[in-house]
Amino acid sequence: MQAFTVHQGLVAPMDRANVDTDAIIPKQFLKSIARTGFGPNLFDEWRYLDRGEPGQDPAARKPNPDFVLNQPRYAGASVLLARENFGCGSSREHAPWALQQYGFRAILAPSFADIFFNNCFKNGLLPIVLPESQVARLFDEVAAFPGYTLTVDLPRQVIVKPDGSELPFEVQPFRKYCLVNGFDDIGLTLRHADKIRAYEAERLAKMPWLDQRLVG
Repeated sequence: MQAFTVHQGLVAPMDRANVDTDAIIPKQFLKSIARTGFGPNLFDEWRYLDRGEPGQDPAARKPNPDFVLNQPRYAGASVLLARENFGCGSSREHAPWALQQYGFRAILAPSFADIFFNNCFKNGLLPIVLPESQVARLFDEVAAFPGYTLTVDLPRQVIVKPDGSELPFEVQPFRKYCLVNGFDDIGLTLRHADKIRAYEAERLAKMPWLDQRLVG
């Protein structure tokens, strides 16, 4: 998993409350069991005028010019500004996959759905809860200033605005530790690889029949 320490990025505003996971990545794209390739279909039903299906060439489709991510001023955005209850709906892990693979590293919102919130941390995406008044102010500033960027400093747990002012945020220490070090669940386990191998060798020495394999 990609580590997250300090990230500076262009901000894109998603000015809708209760954005659910089916809007983030529609159900037809869940057929894939791979964990890659979902970025082009992020917000597919809002982002394109035609219906999307797995395997389509995005360059051959009809983009919706009114959708925020299709506007030139937000090209390359890596910080998503959202409203309350972002990521509600079904528990699909494909939603943070799509956001992360599109290029987003952090999402700022007044609140998130619990399962989506947890899935973000497991996939290198940082969801940050801010007071609604601060989020509203950020929406105003993003609209007023093209090229608006924020710096998210996870070790210090602050968001640095263009004027140098800082917005503090809370993050659970264990989640912070995993993100800063780039540890997903597998990475956490592999920290103990030597101990695991030693245990398996000791167990086989005591119970060699466990190494029997079926032939045929």
